[in-house]
Amino acid sequence: MFTAAQIAKELDGEVVGDGATPLTGFAPATTAKAGDLTFAENEDFFLKAEESAAAAILIDGPRATARKVLIRVANARIAFARVLPLFFPEPALPPGIHPSAVVAASARVDPAAHIGPHCVIGENVVIGPHAVLRGGNHVGDNCVIGAQSHLFPNVVLYPRTEIGRRVRLHAGAVIGADGFGYVFDSGAHRKVPQVGQVIIQDDVEIGANTTIDRGALGPTIIGKGSKIDNLVQIAHNVTLGEHCLLVAQVGIAGSTRIGSYATLAGQVGVAGHLNIGGKVIIAAQSGVMRDIPEGEKWLGAPAQPDRQAKRQMIALQHLPELIRRVGELERQAGRRPPSEPAT
Repeated sequence: MFTAAQIAKELDGEVVGDGATPLTGFAPATTAKAGDLTFAENEDFFLKAEESAAAAILIDGPRATARKVLIRVANARIAFARVLPLFFPEPALPPGIHPSAVVAASARVDPAAHIGPHCVIGENVVIGPHAVLRGGNHVGDNCVIGAQSHLFPNVVLYPRTEIGRRVRLHAGAVIGADGFGYVFDSGAHRKVPQVGQVIIQDDVEIGANTTIDRGALGPTIIGKGSKIDNLVQIAHNVTLGEHCLLVAQVGIAGSTRIGSYATLAGQVGVAGHLNIGGKVIIAAQSGVMRDIPEGEKWLGAPAQPDRQAKRQMIALQHLPELIRRVGELERQAGRRPPSEPAT
């Protein structure tokens, strides 16, 4: 339990009303109970929060009410993200190695790490303090897992994968599998051995069933602070910059470089050997076939600058009427028999 004043202090906010009001939970206005804190980032949410059973409302801006305690912050959405862990902390897992885990004698597992059931840890693996392997994880030879990183069940790390600090890998993620490299030789596809690795820097989060392939020679690199959604495929030798966002089902082909703070929306496909600048935004389901300069917004398949693509979309909407008008002009000019329909 917290008081409104304690929450306000954690969020660098201020209390409007009784700071001693106890807050026992956090919930949206539609389901809030007595004692709950709720939040309102716009007027509609605020009106619903006023009508709710919640004890206090987390807000930004000049809103006021005599019906609830308010906790005013600079940005309600950011405060929402910061306050949730206070009310819903992740369970603390005890240090130690589960008896069912198989750990190579040469592995170095920090005593503060948690190794769950049925994990397999290969030769010369290094696992840092307070790292967590939930269970069923396979960690190949010579991998490194940094402090406070968290592997959810059934994550697989192929050999020589390097994981930074505070990285979160969700269930089923596969890091370091072979890149898709073949050459056509004497009527068959000959495999090109993939002898590189994957390097994931600090504070990265990777969604469930995402796959990141190791480089053919050098590394595939995921930059610090980047967030990758579920079901994303990143091919060999891709370099992803810092603090990027990749939404579900994005696919990036080999050796493409993406600058920092780029955003790729759902189901974006990026061809190989391209350079995508920093702070680029690519709209959902776009197919990127060429380089994109820094800071631009692109969409479409094939993708192009957003204003150009939108003009083409608007033009297509007018195409049936344009065809009808051209057909009518042709008939008036005697170039088409009256019985011939416009196409």
